[in-house]
Amino acid sequence: MEEFKKDFAVIGMTCVNCARIVEKALKKVDGVKFAAVNLATSTGFIVAQREIPFDEIRKAVQSVGYDISLERSEDIEKKRYIQTRNDLLIALFISIPLMISMFYQMLKNQHMHSSVLEVLLAGFVVFYCGRKTIKGALIAIFHKHANMDTLIFLGAVVSWLTGFLALTNRGFMSFATIGAMIITFHLVGRFIESYLRDRATKEIKELLKIQAKEAVVLTQEGQILMPIEAIKEGFIVLVKPSERIPVDGIIISGSSSVDESMITGEPTPVQKNTGDQVTGGSFNLTGLLKIEATGVGKDSFLSKMIELIKEAQGSKVPIQALADTITKWFVPVIFFLAVGSSVFWYLSYDRFASFFEKIPWTMGLNNLNFAIFVFVATIVIACPCALGLATPMALMRGTTLAAKKGLLIRNAEAIQTARDVKVVLLDKTGTLTLGKPVVVEHNLDQQTLKIVAGIEKNSNHPLAKAIAQTIDDPFLIEQIEEIVGEGVKATYNGSEYFIGKPKNLRDYDDHLKDMISIVEVRKDGKVLGFMAIEDPLREDSIQAAERLKKMGIETVMVTGDSEKTAISLAKKVGIKEVHSNVKPDEKLRIMRQYQSRGVKVVMVGDGMNDAAALKGADIGIAIGSGTDLAIDSADIIITKGGISKVVDVIDISKHTFKIIKQNLFWAFFYNIIAIPAAMIGLLHPLIAEIAMIMSSITVTLNSMRVK
Repeated sequence: MEEFKKDFAVIGMTCVNCARIVEKALKKVDGVKFAAVNLATSTGFIVAQREIPFDEIRKAVQSVGYDISLERSEDIEKKRYIQTRNDLLIALFISIPLMISMFYQMLKNQHMHSSVLEVLLAGFVVFYCGRKTIKGALIAIFHKHANMDTLIFLGAVVSWLTGFLALTNRGFMSFATIGAMIITFHLVGRFIESYLRDRATKEIKELLKIQAKEAVVLTQEGQILMPIEAIKEGFIVLVKPSERIPVDGIIISGSSSVDESMITGEPTPVQKNTGDQVTGGSFNLTGLLKIEATGVGKDSFLSKMIELIKEAQGSKVPIQALADTITKWFVPVIFFLAVGSSVFWYLSYDRFASFFEKIPWTMGLNNLNFAIFVFVATIVIACPCALGLATPMALMRGTTLAAKKGLLIRNAEAIQTARDVKVVLLDKTGTLTLGKPVVVEHNLDQQTLKIVAGIEKNSNHPLAKAIAQTIDDPFLIEQIEEIVGEGVKATYNGSEYFIGKPKNLRDYDDHLKDMISIVEVRKDGKVLGFMAIEDPLREDSIQAAERLKKMGIETVMVTGDSEKTAISLAKKVGIKEVHSNVKPDEKLRIMRQYQSRGVKVVMVGDGMNDAAALKGADIGIAIGSGTDLAIDSADIIITKGGISKVVDVIDISKHTFKIIKQNLFWAFFYNIIAIPAAMIGLLHPLIAEIAMIMSSITVTLNSMRVK
C-alpha cells in the first residue's frame, strides 16, 4: 500500500516545546509512522500507513491546545505579521510614556510608586496586546506542559500585579510598567523575527510564485481558461510567448526558447522543439507551444520539489536532539530556579541590602520587592526561543540554498553527515557521463535492428534509449524482462532475444576504447551482432573530481561497464580506483568495504542497479534524470548538473553545520551567563527581556549567513 503523506500549517506555536508537544500528539494518531513539526516554518508533516482524514489530524493537534490549517503557512504568517504589527503599535503608544516616567524616577532616585492610571494602562498592554501570549501560556498550563509563553506570561502578570500591591502599600515598589514593557519588547521580538523568517524562506516563496494559477486548454469546444487544479493528464495546453508554462508536459506542436533558470539555476535559455519535455514554472520566451500535460498538481516537478524541501526542513538532524532534550526540561527547571532564588532573597535580602543599594534599579527595594524582582528577571531571561530556533533556522536556510543550486535534500540528516564524507563512489553511465549515449557503430541487419529497437523502447536505461532512437519504425514489443545489471530479454515470433552484456568481452577488444560501450544482441542464445555506444562526458566531471581530491576525498568509480571502457573514462576524469563489470549487489559490497574502515561514504548514481548502494550509503545522491527507483532510494537528488553538485553538498553541509554549532553555542552561552546574573539580582527585568529578544534575533540573522 502506498504511503499517505500530508503537510499542513501549525497554528499557535511559539517555541520548540510547542513543536515537540504537537509532534508527540501527531505520532499518537493511529497509522502515523513518522511526524515532524518545524518551528521555523510553522509547518507539520506526517507519513502514515493509511489515509488519515484532515479532521482526525486536527483533533489530535487540538487535544494539546494548538490547531492546524490547510491554508498556506505563508498566508497564515502574513496574517500573524499584520496582527503582531497592530498590537505592537498600540503597545508602543502606551508603553513609551510609561517607560519614560519609570526611567525618570530611576534617575532621580525616586521610589517608584504606582498610580491607578499606570496599573490600568499597563494592564491593557499586558492583557490586550499580549492576549496571544497569555492564550498560549494558558493552553500550555491546562495541558500540563510549559513553553516560552508561560515564562513571558508569568513575568508580565507578576510584574503587573505589583502595581496593585503598591497602591495599597506605599512602601512597596511597583513593577507594573515593567509588565507592559515585557509584553511590548516581546512583540518587538516577534515582529522582527517574523520579518527575518520571511527573508530566510524567500527561495521557497519564489518557487511558489512561479506556479501558474490558470492555463488555456484546447478542447472540442475551443479554448477554455481553466484553473491549474482542474487540468488532467493528457489535456492539451496552449502557451503563448512571454507566458509561464503551467504544467509538466511534452511539446506536440511548436518550438521556442525556454527560460528554466528559476528551476535549474542555469541562466541561458534552452531551445525546445516538438517532442521535448518542458517543466511547469519555466518561462516560454519566443514561440507558440502546444503541450500535452504529463505532470499536473502534486505530480508536477515543481510541486514535488517544494514538498521535498518542506519535508527536509521538517525533519531533524542528530545535533538537534541535544537541543530538544534540553528544552524539554528547560522551562520547568527555570521555574523552580526562579521560585527558589526568590524565596532565598526574601529570607536573606537584609544581609546583602547594602550592596544592592548601590545598583540603580534595586535601590530602595525591600525583601518582598527584591524577591519578586529576581523572580521576574529569571523567568524572562530564560525563554528558550533562541535554543529552539538555533538548528531549524540554519537548516531551513541550508536546504533552500541547496534547492536553488539544483539539489533537493530529502533527508535533513544528510546536511550533518556530508561534512564528514571521505569516500565518494561514482557510477559511470548517466553520472560521470551525460546519460545520453548514441550508437556509433553496429553490424545488425534492418529486421533485427527493428526488433532490438522495439525491445529497448520499453527500457529506461540510457543505453536502451540510445538503441531505441536508431530507427524510426521499430516493431511493437511490449512484454520485456529487465535483468538488473545484465540487460533485457523479450520474446518475438517465438524466439527469445537478449540485449545486454557480451558473453566474452575479448571478442570486442578493438572497440573497447575511448569510452565506447558494447551491447551484444543474442537470439535463442546465439550471437547476432553488437552495437557500439558512446556516452559523452559531463562538462563538470573532470573539475569536480579535481575539487574532491583537493578536499581530501577519495573518488572511486563503480560501474557495470567493461574494464577497458571504465579505465579509459577514469583516466580522462582523474579517478585512480576503478571497479568495473560490477553487479548491483557487488556495488553494495564494495561500499560496505569502505564503510568498514569507519569512514562516511557517498554513493552517486542514476540507475536501477544503483538503488541498493544508494540506500545503503551514508548519503545516497541520485541524478534527477535517472530512474524512479534510484531517486526514491536517495537522500539527495541532483535536479541539474553532474557530480560538481556533490562538492556543493559538502560545502553547504560544512557551512550550515558551522552555523548550527555557532547558534547553539551562543544560545547556551547566553543562558549560562544570564540566568545566574538574574538569579542574584544583577539584571533588571527589562534588560533581561531585551537580551532574550536579541538572542533570538542573533540566531536568526546568523542562520541567514549560510551562503
